[in-house]
Amino acid sequence: MDKSLIRNFSIIAHIDHGKSTLADRILEFTNSIDKRHFHNQLLDDMELEQERGITIKASAVRLNYHSKDGQEYILNLIDTPGHIDFNYEVKKSLAACEGALLVVDASQGIEAQTVANFYLAREHNLTIIPIINKIDIINADIERVKKQITNILRFKEEDIILASAKEGIGTEEILERIIRIIPAPGGDINNSLQALIFDSFFDIYKGVVVFCRFFNGKVAIGQEVKFLQEAHTYTIKELGVLRPSVEKVEELSCGEVGYLCADIRSPHDLIIGDTITDPKSEAVLLPGYKKIKPMVFCGIYPQNPKDFLALKEAMEKLRLNDASFVYDSESSQSFGYGFRCGFLGLLHMEIVQERLEREYNLDLVLTTPNVQYRIKNRNGQTIEVDSPSKFPQAGDVASAEEPYIRAFIIFPIKDVEPVVKLAKSKRGEVIAKDYLGEDRIKITVSIPLSEIVVDFYDQIKSITRGYGSLDYEFMEYQPTKLVKLDIMINQRPCDAFSVLIYKDKAQEKGRMLVEKLKELIPRQLFEVNIQAAIGNQIIASEKVRALGKHVTGKCYGGDITRKRKLWEKQKEGKKRLKQFGNVTIPQEAFLAAIRI
Repeated sequence: MDKSLIRNFSIIAHIDHGKSTLADRILEFTNSIDKRHFHNQLLDDMELEQERGITIKASAVRLNYHSKDGQEYILNLIDTPGHIDFNYEVKKSLAACEGALLVVDASQGIEAQTVANFYLAREHNLTIIPIINKIDIINADIERVKKQITNILRFKEEDIILASAKEGIGTEEILERIIRIIPAPGGDINNSLQALIFDSFFDIYKGVVVFCRFFNGKVAIGQEVKFLQEAHTYTIKELGVLRPSVEKVEELSCGEVGYLCADIRSPHDLIIGDTITDPKSEAVLLPGYKKIKPMVFCGIYPQNPKDFLALKEAMEKLRLNDASFVYDSESSQSFGYGFRCGFLGLLHMEIVQERLEREYNLDLVLTTPNVQYRIKNRNGQTIEVDSPSKFPQAGDVASAEEPYIRAFIIFPIKDVEPVVKLAKSKRGEVIAKDYLGEDRIKITVSIPLSEIVVDFYDQIKSITRGYGSLDYEFMEYQPTKLVKLDIMINQRPCDAFSVLIYKDKAQEKGRMLVEKLKELIPRQLFEVNIQAAIGNQIIASEKVRALGKHVTGKCYGGDITRKRKLWEKQKEGKKRLKQFGNVTIPQEAFLAAIRI
């Protein structure tokens, strides 16, 4: 195949700026999908993506485009997520491309992820085409957004394409610009094979299906290939491309994007970012991807202990499709055996939970999320703690440090006061302000990661009526006052609700937790005592009253001593139940604890 006629590009933008809709219009314009089979968000093939209206996974598709110059080009398009929690998917996509379409909403303008994705594309030396989308909507302010793109991102005004992905306006101009300015892929078909693994998933019949971008050489069915990092050798059983339905081919060569199957049965045999080459060649590893460090940790346990092995197998397969998700086995007094899992954020955690439950038919329990702290013991040893169960005894802790991030918040200027007030209430400190045109501002805030993982982004959206956006990056570890907050149910610690927290906020959180648990724990035959404790100190307490039973209802007259005897017998029975009975805690209680 003539690689001068290939163009590899990605679509990047902030969440809800129209990436998936633009991908739909490009598919329609190039006649890549039969109209009978077309539906909106075509590349978002997960049920979860359709329901939530967001892109979770990057999706690759091959298109044929007849250009105005008379040539037929092959376009490899990768649609990417816009939410910060799926930033790793964007990085993977950009490493497989030579160009990117940067989409900006005509009403919202430049937002945090717009800027972040722009710099990611610049880091990969990609050719970037700026597009103002949704120009047909009533509140579009095209001139304002043009100024933002020229002033902040330093594009020339003539570089900007005006489009409406919904109406199909500007689609042909975008395709022609791709052909004209995005360079053809490099590499040489005569060199040794070099292919970058950028995605994979598990198929019950084919085993691990591997998606690759080929940088050098070629590969054919029946050929032996080697995965460099794992040093495993396989024979190619199937090759193909997505159009977007599967199309099998006999050969793939440099510049192309496609998939291969080699009867790989173990998910452990594959690393995203690995290089595929010939077994006898001296080819070196391609740059691949930086190892992503999780930001949020929580425990995931099966509701039924018998499902532990099924959960383990499900996580192995899910990790093929989501390399930013990490896990390690652990045990809990409350739930038995499960896994300590790391995520890029709270939305990432929710999506992983829903995928495990839906795709693998599992019932799960999640513990309260934590970030990773550094604890220095009295003996001078420093340990990393991502779970309350790993926290040393209070007397053994010499000092503690927590991760701080650099948060970039973009929002309308009129909302400066409430946004800054919110940041300060979360122990944040404003370290920079940049005015983006006449009506928008970007503030940079140094803030503890633990303060933003749950509801900070939602509060920003609420304060700014949907016009605020957030992006962040890890900054450093800083000293903190850290304590372990335990929840006791009838004097027994329930480790699922334990949390590591900043000392000054422990009392407030403890009180909120016990009040919420009082609402959600159903009444038992005995009184349930719910307490929040730091060490031996009880800081909040609530009680769930016992279910009443009218034991004297069968007594008709007679001496009062008979009734007293029945009451005493009931009292002793309830005391014994309280001592030995198990409290039923519904799943909603665990979910509510996560949200507090």
